[in-house]
Amino acid sequence: MAVTLFLLLVLALPPAPSAVALTAEGLALLAFKEAATEDPYQALSRWSESDADPCHWPGITCANVSSSSSSPSPSPPRVVALAMAGKNISGYIPSELGSLLFLRRLSLHGNRLAGAIPSSLSNASSLHSIYLYGNRLTGGLPAAALCDLPRLQILDVSRNALSGQIPLDLRNCRSLQRLVLAGNAFSGEVPAGVWPEMAGLQQLDLSSNNLNGSIPPDLGELPRLAGTLNLSHNRFSGPVPPELGRLPATVALDLRFNNLSGAIPQTGSLASQGPTAFLNNPGLCGYPLQVPCRAVPPPTTSPAPPATTAPFASTGVASHDHQPIKTSLIALISVADAAGVALVGIILVYVYWKVKDRNDGRRRRAAGKDTDDDGDSSTKSGLCSCMLWRRSGSSDESSTDDEEAGGGDSKYNSGGTAGGDEGELVAIDRGFRVELDDLLRSSAYVLGKGGKGIVYKVVVANGTTPVAVRRLGGGGGGADRCKEFAAEARAVGRVRHPNVVRLRAYYWSADEKLVVTDFVGNGNLAAALRGKQQANKLSTPSPHTPAHKDEERTTQDLV
Repeated sequence: MAVTLFLLLVLALPPAPSAVALTAEGLALLAFKEAATEDPYQALSRWSESDADPCHWPGITCANVSSSSSSPSPSPPRVVALAMAGKNISGYIPSELGSLLFLRRLSLHGNRLAGAIPSSLSNASSLHSIYLYGNRLTGGLPAAALCDLPRLQILDVSRNALSGQIPLDLRNCRSLQRLVLAGNAFSGEVPAGVWPEMAGLQQLDLSSNNLNGSIPPDLGELPRLAGTLNLSHNRFSGPVPPELGRLPATVALDLRFNNLSGAIPQTGSLASQGPTAFLNNPGLCGYPLQVPCRAVPPPTTSPAPPATTAPFASTGVASHDHQPIKTSLIALISVADAAGVALVGIILVYVYWKVKDRNDGRRRRAAGKDTDDDGDSSTKSGLCSCMLWRRSGSSDESSTDDEEAGGGDSKYNSGGTAGGDEGELVAIDRGFRVELDDLLRSSAYVLGKGGKGIVYKVVVANGTTPVAVRRLGGGGGGADRCKEFAAEARAVGRVRHPNVVRLRAYYWSADEKLVVTDFVGNGNLAAALRGKQQANKLSTPSPHTPAHKDEERTTQDLV
């Protein structure tokens, strides 16, 4: 009887602690494993309910959360990060992840997750970074829920299939610093009144959506915006708001591939934008585009004033005979003119080199030299000889000379063939890496203009290194001038002086010469010598002047 009672008591006892040892946070994470339909890399295979806690699972980060001083024992580690990026996991995001109260970073980008973004993520009140880009998420953006997160700073849901309108509730995300909604299917107009409430926003990317209507003028009320304000590849229409000129001078606009029209305002930071910021907007005109505003036809919604027909009526000529020339006809005439000028230029260059070769042959015959011995060198002419010289004869010389300066010319082909007239971008410093296309991209803005060309500022090296690019016009003049230009550029590149801006690279082609230097944000040499009363002045450095001092250098004129 006693034995029977003992067995009954044993059976009535609760199960062993090991069977229920997994914490509540571990169970919430196992809900994500259950929601995954495919895991080709077995990234979740080591997540097991038999573990005491999930802190040793792949992709999980735990930390000791500080507890109150009255607690006699320290609190156990809590889950602060879930990082399962680039694992090609299929499935959906479960609502149980919202129960991770101490979760700070959620990184699920680069997978194949589908479905909607769960609103329950707002329960994870410690979240400050949400990375969900590069998935297959659908539905709208639950801004009302996500903006309840008091510490949310980064929200990147780009390259998904989210749709609907940009929610007005985004104005409640007052701590948000980065908002990236690019590459989705958002449509409708961008609501006004959102952006003045997000004064801390530093990055905004709404590109590659189906947004339409006008650009909200209050986008200019983002005082901390940096980098690029990207609104490209949408359906925005109407004029460019002059209020965008209130943005910081370091902000580069990208308004390409829209339906904007009218004259580009020259106010504030808008006046320093490069031409690539406004490309592929057929109705835009004015600086910096090469489209005069008089050549753009008036909008169809605006009726022509009746007074325009009066002068023609007084002369007895019908008004329809004096309609403005169509833009397409002007473009056709411009192309024909350019082709004609190019053809004349080619003929002149050909005649010049023919005459030069004939004169050289006469001089060789007069000196008693055999023409056949010098045939190879005399036939290398024009831009091709300059390019061939850059690839062969100068390589040994440049590598030897520039080793002494701690560098060596690095040559980049800009897209042309080995002997073509496309030219090369040559880096003076061996560690300087940049493509020719990057020197003319949309983040460039004009620093100044003068008799020797235009100076742009370009941010290269993944947006970390600013340089100044001077465009000197065409590179004509033949092989000798090309050699002289390259030799002078290498000589300037070896100069190390506190008052001389460092030369980084140069480029020569048939229709372009570029000089790339360090960017120094202190105006130009003219302003330093004769300009403002408080301008910095150049001085001759003492032998003890540190080489890194650059307060007195300028960017635009010391090359």
